[in-house]
Amino acid sequence: MEVLKYFLLIANCGFLSGDEGQFWHISDIHWDPDYKVTDDPNAVCPSSSKPVQDAGKWGNYLCDANWDLINTTIYTMGELLPNPDFILWTGDDTPHVADQQLGEEAVLRIIGNLTQLIQQVFPDTKVYSALGNHDFHPKNQFPGFHHSIYNKTAELWASWLNKSSVATFTRGAFYSEKLVGSDKQRIIVLNTNLYYTSNKLNADVSDPAGQFEWLEETLSNAVTGKEKVYITGHLPPGLFEKKRSQFWFRKHFNKKYIQIIQKYHSVIAGQFFGHHHTDSFRMFYNDSGSPIGVMFLAPGITPWKTTLPGVENGANNPGIRVFKYDKETMIIKDMMTYYFDLALANAGAPNWKLLYTLKGAFGVADGSPGSMQKAVDWLYQDSNHLQKYYNYNSVNYDLAKCDFNCRIDHICAIKEVDFDKYEQCVVFERSSSSVYTSPAVSLLLSLLFLLSFQVL
Repeated sequence: MEVLKYFLLIANCGFLSGDEGQFWHISDIHWDPDYKVTDDPNAVCPSSSKPVQDAGKWGNYLCDANWDLINTTIYTMGELLPNPDFILWTGDDTPHVADQQLGEEAVLRIIGNLTQLIQQVFPDTKVYSALGNHDFHPKNQFPGFHHSIYNKTAELWASWLNKSSVATFTRGAFYSEKLVGSDKQRIIVLNTNLYYTSNKLNADVSDPAGQFEWLEETLSNAVTGKEKVYITGHLPPGLFEKKRSQFWFRKHFNKKYIQIIQKYHSVIAGQFFGHHHTDSFRMFYNDSGSPIGVMFLAPGITPWKTTLPGVENGANNPGIRVFKYDKETMIIKDMMTYYFDLALANAGAPNWKLLYTLKGAFGVADGSPGSMQKAVDWLYQDSNHLQKYYNYNSVNYDLAKCDFNCRIDHICAIKEVDFDKYEQCVVFERSSSSVYTSPAVSLLLSLLFLLSFQVL
């Protein structure tokens, strides 16, 4: 830990100028309060559907995070960067258990306990917090109208929410505020759980809670006011890189979100989401194929191995990250991702370590759309670089070889947030060589692909 603290001190002193800042992004804590170390494999944790062998003090890959892991995570954050400009906390706090094992009171108690821990370690830090799809009862079923969970969560987060934010939060769990200490910078916190395919309440609703209309109005005002904006939330648009054609948004919601990003990209300096438990990013392009936006997907603190059918090696080591950003333009200057090797910790060496930096690992100047397009090129052209990214994707848990199909899944998920273009990408990549094509050429090939169907 002393070595890591020294590294961060050198990084801060050597590379942070007066107009650069730093913030934490954490996601998917998934606290399992009933985790216990026992020789009975059926009694270790209710968040696992399988018997758990070798339960350790710091948890197990089949289980959600226990309190020891969560506690050391938040306190380590306080040691590494005790005074961040702010914290992004993008939700999913409760364990992967059936609704019958939770209830509204239990959900709120878990959110409250985690809120209290973060406030204890960061008493003077602004936290922009979003609800995850598990932070509700019944899970996933977020309504587009007032609800007691919205009201009570707003009370738990009262010290973090401005009065103006409470009105929209209690209506639909979304809000927007000026970035703390700034006049021309803004944070938008979305409730994308409203758009989830598992949310039965909003299947036939065009704009649940009026969030899209509100988002467009907020971004339009940002254009007028010459603001720069970060957008954050839990469920991301696009597709899951660990399972082909797996998406979270309903198609019409996904398309609407992309249209909004394309329309207002000039003021959107970054997007930050979670849910996947993996470390990845997504590109957004305009109609001519030029990169206009980047979405960073944070790894989870829980190590829980997903039960999603078709996903192999679906666990991860716990991960947290710090972003460096330009306080004026809000361009991401660098990103440091730290990880906790759970197997090593349970063997007697619990320690958070630096896994990689964005600039060092991807060879980019910063986290801007143009730079991250170079990172996409880098992944596309070099299998060794793709393998490195793949190792980072599970926070150094799954170190298997990323084969041909793995490459398609990851490259197409990164490049194509639109569902139809993603499927075109998969078809093209399966039938083509590994020669890289630029987004503009890919667009042309996609059009030719569609025209071929019309001719036939």
